[in-house]
Amino acid sequence: MVRPSPEYWMAPAKINLFLHVTGRRADGYHTLQTAFQFLDYGDELAFEVTADRRVTRSVAIAGVAEDADLSVRAARILQNAAGVRCGVVIHAIKRIPQGGGLGGGSSDAATTLLVLNRLWEIGLSRTDLAAMGLQLGADVPVFVHGNAAWGEGVGELLTPMEPPESWYVILVPPVQVSTHAVFAEFDRAVGAQLTRFSPPITIRDFHAGGAHNDLEAVVRRLYPHVDKALIWLGKFGDARMTGSGSCIYMATGGPDLAMDIASRCPPECAEGFVARGINEHPLRRLSGDV
Repeated sequence: MVRPSPEYWMAPAKINLFLHVTGRRADGYHTLQTAFQFLDYGDELAFEVTADRRVTRSVAIAGVAEDADLSVRAARILQNAAGVRCGVVIHAIKRIPQGGGLGGGSSDAATTLLVLNRLWEIGLSRTDLAAMGLQLGADVPVFVHGNAAWGEGVGELLTPMEPPESWYVILVPPVQVSTHAVFAEFDRAVGAQLTRFSPPITIRDFHAGGAHNDLEAVVRRLYPHVDKALIWLGKFGDARMTGSGSCIYMATGGPDLAMDIASRCPPECAEGFVARGINEHPLRRLSGDV
């Protein structure tokens, strides 16, 4: 068995370059079209392999019970599926805001699957790991496969793509968005014929500018802080919401301009940071198929 690794492994944030809700399945899940891109900003995880089968974390995360932590759940799913007899203590440096649409929990789960597959010497393929990740959330597979991607289905049907690796201003409004509440309100609006599902588009349509975020209007109504942040950042360019919110982003011409804009954001509006879009996950080049 490989000895415990002191190395910290990256769990990058992501943004959705657009998000269309194309329908609703009989099981209640919504079908989507989206484009995922990673950021060179995120959480860091380290894994201390132990002799017993306990899977624990070293530091509590506010508002997230250990049994609900996606990295802990991912480790347990992998452990049980592969019959691993040892355990792990997960050490996390959290930077990705919760409830912001940046995929923090999903990214942590994917990094856990990828690294423990190596440290526990299991040897599963990325396809196998992505299938496990889908049990935890629709965003986990894109982090496992490790490429910026066009996503369909519930987000798990992925086609690699290479959008421009722009520099982004990211704003984090002081609110955590409930994805469940947002989709419930979206369904109510569809039922009342106040909005409708989007027809499917092609990647060519996306590159031509024919894409938006279907959930943005709902989130702006439910969460005034998000509306305020979009209005402020929109003064500088094409401000967009990622996923179901709350975070807002805007592509800029370079890091200096992005830093200048982020530094101007009023603290009562949102916190801001700068990140570059990246099309390859930092763990994509781990040896072998992991």
